[in-house]
Amino acid sequence: MAYYYIKSLHLIFVITWFAGLFYIPRLFIYQIEANDRPDNEKKVLLPQLQLMTRRLWFIISWPSAILATVFALWLLHMSPEYLQEPWMHVKLGFVVLLFAYHLKCHQILKQQEAGVFKWSSNQMRIWNEGSTIILFSVVFLVILKNAFNWIYGVVGIITLGVLLMLGIKLYKRLRS
Repeated sequence: MAYYYIKSLHLIFVITWFAGLFYIPRLFIYQIEANDRPDNEKKVLLPQLQLMTRRLWFIISWPSAILATVFALWLLHMSPEYLQEPWMHVKLGFVVLLFAYHLKCHQILKQQEAGVFKWSSNQMRIWNEGSTIILFSVVFLVILKNAFNWIYGVVGIITLGVLLMLGIKLYKRLRS
């Protein structure tokens, strides 16, 4: 019974972690675009966006990442046989990618706080899709487990990536 409570908590914090990872690049985009505004607008917009970014990152995203990891480790401690499953090895690989994505977002946050804007808003829109691809991969992997067909999975993720890129290009064209 305790297993299901821990699993529920793990899932809740994974969801809130992804919520933060989906929204943080949007806030980065808004800061990039605000930085290009006239000084009087920039002086109002940037501090507000930076405050929103810090609150999202340090009150939601980081705590959620830590708690999702704590509950995941607890689940693995309760059911160590999952570590023998090939799908779990692949899932853990995606978790490593997710942490790399998270840490890169942290680096971007620190750069923007220092007034360094290395990314264009279009590059950040593409970056924003990284967490979506990881989420799709992990959900299908966890649900399908051993029934996961690698060929369809790889083709599906590539197709998703292509569709997301086409969507970004269409959005850019509509904005222009």
